[in-house]
Amino acid sequence: MTSPDSALVDVAIEVRPRDVDGFPVRRALPSLQRRGVGPFVFFDHMGPADLAPGDGLDVRPHPHIGLATVTYLFDGEILHRDNLGSNQVIRTGDVNWMTAGRGIVHSERTPAAARVRGGRTHGLQTWVALPLADEEVEPGFHHHPASSVPVKEQPGALLRVIAGTAYGMESPVRVFSPTLYVHVRLDAGAELAVDDGHAERAVYAVDGEVELGGALRLPGQLVVLRSGTRTIVRARTAANVLLVGGARLDGPRHVWWNFVSSSEERIERAKREWKEGAFPKVPGDDVEFIPLPE
Repeated sequence: MTSPDSALVDVAIEVRPRDVDGFPVRRALPSLQRRGVGPFVFFDHMGPADLAPGDGLDVRPHPHIGLATVTYLFDGEILHRDNLGSNQVIRTGDVNWMTAGRGIVHSERTPAAARVRGGRTHGLQTWVALPLADEEVEPGFHHHPASSVPVKEQPGALLRVIAGTAYGMESPVRVFSPTLYVHVRLDAGAELAVDDGHAERAVYAVDGEVELGGALRLPGQLVVLRSGTRTIVRARTAANVLLVGGARLDGPRHVWWNFVSSSEERIERAKREWKEGAFPKVPGDDVEFIPLPE
């Protein structure tokens, strides 16, 4: 691999393989090299996994505080349930935004019909830390179908603004701070200038081969750009690319398991409450749960 351009790239984070309740993911954030990019403090690339008939994704009920989860699929279906009573299937191109705030419990499973036939599951699960003023906001869930996501076509490129603002477009997803989250499909040989309207930005190649500043980038790297730089993403092959970032967080955050907070004491309280069964149950999925890690 070509050495990174130090004038352009702050850090290139290699993803690490992880297991989430039996499902393979590649994790870029948080890492020792970088705790977050803009409001994003967690970045998991799920799959792609080809599930045989009868198999499925089964992420049992688990809690969150102080963050919002963002689920986006390239392929497949996931059923989201939470303690608010939400019961929503997310499909390719949809956006699920769940605000944990003071506390929420949810599960993510393959829907029954999709489990019977089998098929591919491939997507992204990211977390954004809530601003200090909103860390204890009321929890909420919002589903946005693929048809509601703003799209722009440029020569050799198709852009979809998952959340926030970019390229003169604004997603209908309600965000709590300036956010950059864009899915770009590039044809081989196509180029795209990375939106420079946000303080912190990173580029992630989901598949294919792309160049940044003349350096080859393969899938499995979250490349964090230096603030204020301008650069072009060029696709050597057809590629799916994510642009991620936004405004800097308004202070440091602690991340422990599924909990994010500016206060270590608040995380300790959430740990106790989950262990003691004080969080609410998920209607329709109230038997299993993920235990607190020891």
